[in-house]
Amino acid sequence: MKTEQSFKSLMEFYPYYLTEHSNLTNRILHFCGSGIVISLLITGILLEKYKLLFLIPLAGYGFAWFGHFMIEKNKPATFKYPFYSLASDFIMFWHILTFQINGKLREAHAKFGK
Repeated sequence: MKTEQSFKSLMEFYPYYLTEHSNLTNRILHFCGSGIVISLLITGILLEKYKLLFLIPLAGYGFAWFGHFMIEKNKPATFKYPFYSLASDFIMFWHILTFQINGKLREAHAKFGK
């Protein structure tokens, strides 16, 4: 049986978050969803098309939840840690974009033994 984790900070949570995103396809889906979220936000504001902002949750959560339920076969951390999870989405996006993700994944798996 899985023991319940408790996190006191984002930096403590992020390695755990990465272990819940071990599958490459799941990470790609998160990356696409986060990229679309950023694009919708910038486009909606710059072009004053504020209705686009309503698509942000659909794009962000749609890609991520599909990845968790259908590919990774785990429950999204959003349900228990909504703010840490949201922030971690963008940290992971940055780590993928800057090619740091493999090192961060190795560190996270070493820490949590997954």
